Amino acid sequence: MRYDRCKKLFGKFEHLQTLNVLICGVGGVGGYALDCLYRSGVKNITIVDFDTFDITNQNRQIGSEFLGEKKVEVLARLYPGVTPIDMKLTPQNIENLDLEKYDIVIDAIDDLNAKIALILKAYPKIVSSMGAAKRIEPTKIRIDSIWKTQNDPFAKKIRDRLKKENFKGDFKAVFSLEKPIPCDMGSFVGVTGAFGFALCSEVLKDFV
Repeated sequence: MRYDRCKKLFGKFEHLQTLNVLICGVGGVGGYALDCLYRSGVKNITIVDFDTFDITNQNRQIGSEFLGEKKVEVLARLYPGVTPIDMKLTPQNIENLDLEKYDIVIDAIDDLNAKIALILKAYPKIVSSMGAAKRIEPTKIRIDSIWKTQNDPFAKKIRDRLKKENFKGDFKAVFSLEKPIPCDMGSFVGVTGAFGFALCSEVLKDFV
């Protein structure tokens, strides 16, 4: 059976059949979160993104062989049953998103303003990815409170902005203890993919 080995591992596998997940951003991190959830038995997944696949995505993104095509459209073909939303994730668009029907929101976007808007809108049902670029060591990846993230300049910006917004809550963040390598736009699928798998794992642990 398709999910037989998952059923043996997860004590409450049936919960995944009704779990409703929204993934915001399906690039090098979000695409692997989608793959992990889909293969683990989650039936109700909605993905939001606006980008098209570019040749520079081919080192790390699922579906990137379909150059020039919309990411959400390609992934909806590769993962039948997934609901695609072709939308640019801006603070205004995020404010208009109806999040009530989702049990959990996965934040895999890298725009700072949009990320803050999504956290404030989706909290407390959110798990968020910090900076996965410029790193090569997947064993340094951690899942912890947003307030305990370390060695991540992007996470520091998130924390600083949340403080300015008087945000008093807490949520899980995926980050790396590895200091970013000084380079321009460097990325490695061994880390970006592992970030996506870590996001998926955190969701599964919460529900099964």
